[in-house]
Amino acid sequence: MSDCFICRKQSGEIVAPGGAVYQDDLVYASHGTLDGRERMVLGTLFVEPRRHVPGIGDLSRPEAERVGWITSRLAAALQASERAEHVYTFVLGHHVPHLHVWVVPRYPGTPREYAPFRLGEWPDAPRGGEPEIRALCARVRAELARAQPTV
Repeated sequence: MSDCFICRKQSGEIVAPGGAVYQDDLVYASHGTLDGRERMVLGTLFVEPRRHVPGIGDLSRPEAERVGWITSRLAAALQASERAEHVYTFVLGHHVPHLHVWVVPRYPGTPREYAPFRLGEWPDAPRGGEPEIRALCARVRAELARAQPTV
C-alpha cells in the first residue's frame, strides 16, 4: 500500500537505519527508525510480514511460522551480540495498520520500574544515532549468520 509506512520502508522509499537485519520473501526485519523516536532504545527491532496485513490473526500459516521463527532468532541474537539480559516481544499495532512485532532488549542494570513498556523513559537507556544503529545491525546480522546460517 502506497500510504503504509512499513510497506514504504520495505520497498526502500523510507530508509531503515542500519538496513534490513533479515529479509526474505515472507518477512522483513530492521531497527526502528529515528523519525521522532528519540526515546527508542538501541536495539529495538521490528519483524514485519512482507504482505500488508493489519494484525497477527491475518497471517497465513507460512507467514506466522516465519514471523515467529525470526522473532526468536533476533531475540537470541540480541542476547548474544548485545548482552541483553532479556528480550521483550509484543505487538502494539494501533498506530500503523501493518503488523509489526517489536523485539526490544532489556539491558543489564535496567531499573525494574522501566521494564517492559517504559524502557524509553529510562534516562540511562542505551540510545544511538545512525552510526550506532548500523554497528548494532551488523553485529545482529553476524550473530544470525553464526548461530543459524540457514535462517
